[in-house]
Amino acid sequence: MIAKLTAHPLATALLADFDGSLAPIVERAEAARPMPAAIAVLQRLVGRLGCVGVVSGRPVGYLVEHVPVAGAVLVGLYGMEQVRDGKRTRDPRVEPYIANVDAALTELRARLPEDLIEPKSGVSVTVHWRPAPELADEILAAAAEVAPRHGLAQLRTRMAVELRPPIAIDKGTAVRALVAGYSCAAFAGDDTGDLPAFVALDDARRAGDLVDAVRIGVTSAEAPPELAAAVDVMVDGPPGLVELLTRVADEIA
Repeated sequence: MIAKLTAHPLATALLADFDGSLAPIVERAEAARPMPAAIAVLQRLVGRLGCVGVVSGRPVGYLVEHVPVAGAVLVGLYGMEQVRDGKRTRDPRVEPYIANVDAALTELRARLPEDLIEPKSGVSVTVHWRPAPELADEILAAAAEVAPRHGLAQLRTRMAVELRPPIAIDKGTAVRALVAGYSCAAFAGDDTGDLPAFVALDDARRAGDLVDAVRIGVTSAEAPPELAAAVDVMVDGPPGLVELLTRVADEIA
């Protein structure tokens, strides 16, 4: 598996999720920080691999602040935002829904504790129940009522639900676009939202768009049961991912 990623470095794209993959899972979403060793090894890989990137459900502004890796591609909100070569872009399909998201945010704030609500760049809003698991049913019920009233879709993630524009975009579409033109690609992820990225890599390989694809699962106590069957290799949490990426960096140093 390491050999696939190091055989032709400049023809290889390596992408990773943020929460649970580069950063340990924490109770409060705003407290998540990547492991310093993860940042260091990503920086080592930039310039040695054809593409190094992070694909996350986080707003891209959060990634810019907390993933200070010069030259890395940062993709936020499952592909709705991106920073590449210092240029920030947003998928134009979200624009008609900005006012809807704002209205939904106002309604959610009137119904639920403020500290559980995470606005995301004005493009979506996530409500977390990890800090208050007893509110899970109330949060899901509120999302189920508010989302359709404002023409928004719902995305269930780990102990959270996101209200977002109803456009066909997820980590799978984001990863498929990023790996175009490379012969080998890898993605590391740990959650339900990462499963489409693994499917995208497999589809690209089957279609002949990739010669090799490496799907890396990152274990946690909250990993979805589907994760193990969706990946080629499992690593033990963010430290295990850092160890794997360090081996790749050492091989191509």
